[in-house]
Parts: sequence; C-alpha cells; structure tokens
Amino acid sequence: MWFWLALGSAVFAALTSILAKIGIEGVGSNLATAIRTMVVVVMAWGMVFITHQQNDIKFISQKSWIFLILSGLATGVSWLCYYKALQMGDASKVVPIDKLSVVITLLLAFIFLHEEFTVKSAIGCVLIGVGTLLMVL
Repeated sequence: MWFWLALGSAVFAALTSILAKIGIEGVGSNLATAIRTMVVVVMAWGMVFITHQQNDIKFISQKSWIFLILSGLATGVSWLCYYKALQMGDASKVVPIDKLSVVITLLLAFIFLHEEFTVKSAIGCVLIGVGTLLMVL
C-alpha cells in the first residue's frame, strides 16, 4: 500500500507543479504560496475531522510537537523558495532541481536516522544527480 500512496504523491506533486506554474502567472510568489497553504490547511484539517482524529491532539508528545513544528517551518521555506523559482524559471528545470531533495533526504536519513546507505542507494543518488544535471543544462 505504501508504494501506491507514494506513487500517488508523485503524480499529485507533478500536477502541483504544472497547475502552480499556470496559476502563478501575474501573482506574487508569496501570495500564491499563502493561497496554496490555506487550501492545504483546510484539506488537512478536513481529513482530521473525517477520520475522527481531532481528539488525539492531546496525546502528542513535546518532542513530536517540536519536530512537527520544525518540519512545518521547513515546508514553508521550501514552498516559498519553490514558488519563487517556479515563477522565475521553467517548470521543466525547476522541478528536477527541486527533486534533488530525494538525494538530500537519503543522505540526511543516513546521517541523522542511521538508516542503511547501500551501494544501490549510492548508485541511485548518483543517477538522480546526473539526471538532474542533464535535464537542466
């Protein structure tokens, strides 16, 4: 099931880029990010209430709060950078560079989460890096 959800994430992320590139025309990147964020907030809280998880908020640990807040801040900065880059550049060049986050995530997971970094992971990172370079040149 995780595979299909991840694939869905990729498909919707691709749609996000194309729809954003069309929608951001004539709109400031910060305003566009704020509008997108409001839609995400409404959708996320809607899912919380649909799945009846709203009462679980009282069980979230302090550590989880801190890291979820930090994750939210990282997401916000990422989206602000992404929308400004998308406004200034071609989607076909901005998106591959943005997807270098896969390589960075693998490296950070190895360093901070002590996840296994295999030869296969290293080869994948190199291929993603080379592929990104080929797409943006």
